[in-house]
Amino acid sequence: MTKIEALRQYFGHTAFRPAQETLIDSLISGRDVLGVMPTGAGKSVCYQIPAMLIDGVTLVISPLISLMKDQVAQLKNAGIPGAYINSSLTGAQYREVLRRAGNGRYKIIYVAPERLETEEFLRFAMETKIALVAVDEAHCVSQWGQDFRPSYLNIAGFVEKINDRPVVGAFTATATAEVKNDMERLLGLRDPLKLTTGFDRPNLSFQVLRPKYKPAYFRELIAHRAGIARQCGVVYCATRKMVDTILTELRQQGLDAARYHAGMEDDERRQSQDDFISDRIAVLVATNAFGMGIDKPNVRFVIHYNMPKNIESYYQEAGRAGRDGNPSDCLLLYSSDDIKIAEHFIQNSDRNDELTEKERRMLYRRDMDRLDKMIGYCETGSCLRSYLLRYFGEKHKGKCGNCSNCGAGHSGRQS
Repeated sequence: MTKIEALRQYFGHTAFRPAQETLIDSLISGRDVLGVMPTGAGKSVCYQIPAMLIDGVTLVISPLISLMKDQVAQLKNAGIPGAYINSSLTGAQYREVLRRAGNGRYKIIYVAPERLETEEFLRFAMETKIALVAVDEAHCVSQWGQDFRPSYLNIAGFVEKINDRPVVGAFTATATAEVKNDMERLLGLRDPLKLTTGFDRPNLSFQVLRPKYKPAYFRELIAHRAGIARQCGVVYCATRKMVDTILTELRQQGLDAARYHAGMEDDERRQSQDDFISDRIAVLVATNAFGMGIDKPNVRFVIHYNMPKNIESYYQEAGRAGRDGNPSDCLLLYSSDDIKIAEHFIQNSDRNDELTEKERRMLYRRDMDRLDKMIGYCETGSCLRSYLLRYFGEKHKGKCGNCSNCGAGHSGRQS
């Protein structure tokens, strides 16, 4: 089977998107890759196609249980034998997955990074032909990134212990130059093909709005979009309490809505996600716990009720709009209270116990610097798209004509 035949058979596409084929060719040839591609660019295809064409098992290291389950369900629907290994499995289920994998039943196995540290899994990896290790959300390896996970630091050591080292692919949607350097170094990539596709999403309209009274403005905004216009969207809030408050208001308005945050039971979260993806509800109100790996093409708007702590998080969350390429809106409702909320989260965030006091102070300063850049985005009078792209190291002429500062949508200042 060729790569284009695999693309047609398993994914129903007749041509690759920009950068996909280059990354796929590199992995198939045995060369490590580092791919930075925006949300909706099709990162998973870049390692799933090679997984079907290379002899052996592909391990996909992924940070979220819900993300793994969704990805494996999509694989099975496509006819690709896959499984996942994480804390949601019982001991018997875990051993059964390993047994089947050892018998060649699976081509792709999603695994939590914490699992790599266990003796049983390492023994499995050394006794099985591991052809490819794909690191999803690879920015999590950098302590200077917005989603640092200490368990990602063990990936390089795990790969080196595997007999006949597999090819390694690292993928993420957003990364500054510093984080990209960390990904290459800390994941132990060898002479990787480094490819960063353009971050620009021309179909997205970016708008910063500064309503005098946010709750009333939001009610009017959501009533038009989800009610009158019958659009589908996500509303991001900074706190669980705010999620619950907004959900109550939406339901009082007669809108079909659900919530998603880390304080909910797993079954309720899963139900909310399924209802949203299946179009049984129009609006999902969520904290930043929602979103990684969610593939819903017809999200017409993403509203941030509160300003995120950094541009990386904002761009990734806003980028969940318009994955089908159709015009979609990314609206941020900004107020001075948002700054206080963000500062509070940074000051009270859990720090890695393994960090020195000097590293903690440095990380705090980095977080505050990222917050300043986020505030700058909200308060700039220049092109919003240009501001975002410059942050990620891309040049842009400005005056995009599709943001609130360039005349598109709302005026963006006072409403």
